[in-house]
Amino acid sequence: MIQTFTQNDIIRYVYNETTEDENILIQDALISDAEMLEFYLDMLDVQAGLDKSYRHPSPTSIDTILSYSRKSSESHHTTV
Repeated sequence: MIQTFTQNDIIRYVYNETTEDENILIQDALISDAEMLEFYLDMLDVQAGLDKSYRHPSPTSIDTILSYSRKSSESHHTTV
């Protein structure tokens, strides 16, 4: 039986969300399907771009969120 894979399967593979058995089948499919291989390589580029674009919040943003959380927690305790 020939296994066919969707683009979603390839994305799952890129993010290590596939089983060992699926990995073997997908790797075999990538060897024999140039279009699937191209999609896989594109997804690796997308993943690398997303990883590079990840930003950390500024200290000011963190302080604002924590301050809001404390105030919210205090008002909740005084109204109970």
